[in-house]
Amino acid sequence: MENKMKKIGLVGGISWTSTVDYYRYLNEGINERLGGLNFAECLISSVNFDNFQRFNAAYDWEATYHLLYTAAEDLKKGGAAAIVLCANTAHIVADRIAESIQLPLIDITTAVAETIHQAGLKKLGLIGTTYTMELGFYKDKLKANGIEVMIPESQERRDYIEDTLRDELGRGTLNPDTKKQYLAIIQDLIDQGAEGIILGCTEIPLLIKAEDLSVPVFDTTKIHARAAVNFALSL
Repeated sequence: MENKMKKIGLVGGISWTSTVDYYRYLNEGINERLGGLNFAECLISSVNFDNFQRFNAAYDWEATYHLLYTAAEDLKKGGAAAIVLCANTAHIVADRIAESIQLPLIDITTAVAETIHQAGLKKLGLIGTTYTMELGFYKDKLKANGIEVMIPESQERRDYIEDTLRDELGRGTLNPDTKKQYLAIIQDLIDQGAEGIILGCTEIPLLIKAEDLSVPVFDTTKIHARAAVNFALSL
């Protein structure tokens, strides 16, 4: 008997290093649920990370939207039943893409909020790109779900995270000194009352692991991929 599932469309390349993890977690998740040699039916449209970064740096959300929408449209044409934007920052334009593409879009903030609720936590530290930390598109959705979000207070520290995400983790470079700095930033959030930490950029779990911290860690890449698995098997 044929095992059926919905085909997932992944908008990747933002960056390729975390897209690899999305692909792996999606396939592992399907296999865990169905067993045997069952793996995900999926498509990947990988955009040029340089364009994504430049558009964001210029706060040109119209260009960011068109870049990601075009990729999502290609996935729809290929038979995708739902769209996954494989980056937290990409969700700046997620609502607009969902409305335009007329397909389900598996929203990362919704998945993260549900996972935090399951853990029974209310006050979370968030690290990610400057856009994710500073703009309302991410924090406001969590707040609407009853979750208080804390970010590093220092602009210098937020800029440091942004720069290293772009120039190191986005290239697949894992620097021990950068990990040490990230852990110091996270510890400050814990000292200020964070009950858990949201790794709010899909590259951060490449560097920071749950065992590195004394509080619950919310790996947004794994959480988002798990939501995609649940959708794929919701026949």
